Amino acid sequence: MNDLFGGAKADATGNDYTAKDIEVLEGLEPVRRRPGMYIGGTDEAALHHLAAEVLDNAMDEAVAGHASTIEMSLEAGNWLVVRDNGRGIPVDPHPKFKNLSALEVILTTLHSGGKFSGKAYDTSGGLHGVGSSVVNALSDVMEVEVARDRVLWKQSYARGKPTTKLVNAGAIQNRRGTQIRFHPDEQIFGKLPFIAARLYRLCRSKAYLFRGVQIRWSCAPELIRDDTPAQAVLHFPGGLRDSLEADIGGAALVATPWSGEGDLATAADGRPAGRLEWAVAWLEQGDGFLHSYANTVPTAQGGTHETGFRNALLRGLRGWGEHRGNKRANSVVADDVATGLVAKLSVFLRDPQFQGQTKEKLTSPEAAKLVEQALRDRFDHFLAGDPTLADNLLSFVIERAEERIRRKELKDTPRKTATRRLRLPGKLADCSVEDAARTELFLVEGDSAGGSAKQARDRATQAVLPLRGKILNVASASTEKLRQNQELKDLIEALGCGVGDRFDRTRLRYGRIIVMTDADVDGAHIASLLMTFFYRELPELVRAGHLYLAQPPLYRLVQGAKSVYAMDDNDLVKKRALFKPNAKIDVSRFKGLGEMPAAVLKETTMDPKKRTLLKMMTPSDERARTNDLVESLMGRRPELRFQFIQENAKLVAEVDI
Repeated sequence: MNDLFGGAKADATGNDYTAKDIEVLEGLEPVRRRPGMYIGGTDEAALHHLAAEVLDNAMDEAVAGHASTIEMSLEAGNWLVVRDNGRGIPVDPHPKFKNLSALEVILTTLHSGGKFSGKAYDTSGGLHGVGSSVVNALSDVMEVEVARDRVLWKQSYARGKPTTKLVNAGAIQNRRGTQIRFHPDEQIFGKLPFIAARLYRLCRSKAYLFRGVQIRWSCAPELIRDDTPAQAVLHFPGGLRDSLEADIGGAALVATPWSGEGDLATAADGRPAGRLEWAVAWLEQGDGFLHSYANTVPTAQGGTHETGFRNALLRGLRGWGEHRGNKRANSVVADDVATGLVAKLSVFLRDPQFQGQTKEKLTSPEAAKLVEQALRDRFDHFLAGDPTLADNLLSFVIERAEERIRRKELKDTPRKTATRRLRLPGKLADCSVEDAARTELFLVEGDSAGGSAKQARDRATQAVLPLRGKILNVASASTEKLRQNQELKDLIEALGCGVGDRFDRTRLRYGRIIVMTDADVDGAHIASLLMTFFYRELPELVRAGHLYLAQPPLYRLVQGAKSVYAMDDNDLVKKRALFKPNAKIDVSRFKGLGEMPAAVLKETTMDPKKRTLLKMMTPSDERARTNDLVESLMGRRPELRFQFIQENAKLVAEVDI
């Protein structure tokens, strides 16, 4: 039996575990043994992390105001060169290691550098003092040149150890700063090459992040595999705003991104705690993104600065809703604001805290409050400066909130799966073409109109779904009534794209959805109910331009062999003028689509070559007005409809037919 509290005993193999088995890794050996702890692995991403570390050091010089130009060059043989015109790494003897220069200490010792005290750099991306030494450790050759005080110094390293002494290469004019040229160690990374496109994007993103720097990119032409330029000068005076506009191409709810820069709150020493820059827009369609940075380091996993950013936007929009008396704004949460949001956020903090050496997440607890305080007041001023835009933006996020709530409450109807056939309404007369882009679905009132439409249609490309009478008004109905309504169930099944959290526009079975109702007051009411359904429950189809209104005529005028159609009473007056005066004109009024001969219905309303369609649109700059109009005319408050009638009654004129 083992003695649990006694001395060391031999194991089953007879081997002892003693002090001689304890290894002490010195210098940069820990980096070479476990590179993943420092750069996340040994794959392509880790390889390019080396480039980012060296570029970050150059960027720190630029942000501190000591450098204005950075050069990155990818050379044949997988060599990378990064050069800046900053102060240059110190080369004088280190006070603690008198036999070593400061340069050699920085490149051969973990946790060494000038970024701990905050004296050399107010803000910086390098915090742990391991970046340059890690690159040195994982390079089979690193060549360093430092130009200081008009003297050029050189030194070479291999796998973290100096292979030459620091050499005075003589006087030099018109040059200052640091140049690092290195070759990744194939013992660590194998034959992995640097990717020109990836390095170019890295340079471009850094140039966007600090508008005061110019980054000069160059690459050996034989190393380029795509449209990456061999040479480029990257300088963006507009900063993040330029970057965001380049990414989204102008297709946004807010025509011009909201952008700016400024200081964070004043710290105890009387200086700002840091700075921030931002650019924000919202997309009408598609997924959004938030790209954040801390001291020019990309924080792919977000962090506390993103928390403060989202809080500022959420509370700003809720505050605007309260100011406008819009109680629906209270239902908005952070996810609703983030839906469709496209934004870039860059913060500069004095002593930021990151999660791990790869710095993918900012964890500084004070950053959330600092960013929210700095942005909230500015966002409030932005909203107040353009009330129409602010109302449209508020309506946009309220729509997202209501969609989220409906998705939570509403169960989707059965849909086609890999193991179950698609269940279609029995009264649907489907078309035969499988290409959805070429097909149309006509929504008509009742079986009588459905019969005429089925006879008039093109069976290959046109489908017809008759609906019974006036459908449910979804703007004033409860979710339970909506779920139980058979007409809407049939419609959702016919469309095939689902609703709520199961909505998938790629599953839509028809390219056009055409509301075709009688050309009278009842028909207009039914069309309004259908448009309300699509606007509230399937807004993505409206925004994507799938919904149309057919324009059937209300009258036919005949004089001899001449026959014309009039759309409504006003059009009837105009069409009378087309006939010979003082001659009898036979005017017949269509009672409805069901009473219209199939040939006439086809000629006037369904034939793509002759018909007129109205496309239902929701302009982004009219979003708030559209929401208010739908709520007034179709919502649960009849007093709003009564008010609308009173205000617009004077516009109704009697027409002599």
